[in-house]
Amino acid sequence: MAMQFYTSPEQIMRDRAEFARKNISRGRNVVVLSCADGVLLVAENVSSALHKVYELYDRIGFAAVGKYNEFENLRTAGVRMADLRGYSYDRRDVTAASLAKAYAQTLGAIFSEQTKPFEVEICVAGVGASPDADELYRLTFDGSINDEPGYLAMGGAAEQLVEVLSEGHDSEAPLADAFALALRALSSDGGNGVRRELTTDVLEVAVLERARPGRAFRRIEGLALDALMPREEAEVDPDEVIGDEPEDAADTPDKGDRPQPSE
Repeated sequence: MAMQFYTSPEQIMRDRAEFARKNISRGRNVVVLSCADGVLLVAENVSSALHKVYELYDRIGFAAVGKYNEFENLRTAGVRMADLRGYSYDRRDVTAASLAKAYAQTLGAIFSEQTKPFEVEICVAGVGASPDADELYRLTFDGSINDEPGYLAMGGAAEQLVEVLSEGHDSEAPLADAFALALRALSSDGGNGVRRELTTDVLEVAVLERARPGRAFRRIEGLALDALMPREEAEVDPDEVIGDEPEDAADTPDKGDRPQPSE
């Protein structure tokens, strides 16, 4: 008779958590933050077809890092739940908090009952009438839910990115300033002093517009995204600067040589 090896529940949970964290840390980062114009969602994504930022409902957005097929299943389930609740009751009954709690229950059950946990970390964001009313919930692989104070980062080196966001975040800043802060955090490469240049080809940007009635989710791409990208000031050669003086000052008569009006 073969002997069965015993593993304590604590060790099983630690192994599952380490497995999920290791794989999530390999994912490219996502930054979500509130601003005066709404809630901005910026993800580093090399794919133009597989998105990491989505719309869940009228004024609720979704962002994720990790294994694509797993967080896509979560997103689809969230959309169905939101549609069913909005149809059965009222569209105002669908809130970011209710969806985040449902996700927490699902992720917690998967983490404790299944052999392999979901290798995902997700954000459920809701835009309010003012920045103070915005809702940002970050959910981890084990079902833990955190109510974030206006900004969050997910993926590899997320803690270092949060430090960059905390230093420059202003909930009353316009959309352009919020995007510049998000881009600075993503390009900081974890805050280790090495900055990377991120182009529009590897950025996925969306916003939940505060003043937009009905469906607030809007993707920012193409020319709209180009307009948000920072412009480097061209270096000007002092020798090439042409002032107000003419090229040959000798050809210009002095003020004293000008004919004086007769008295």
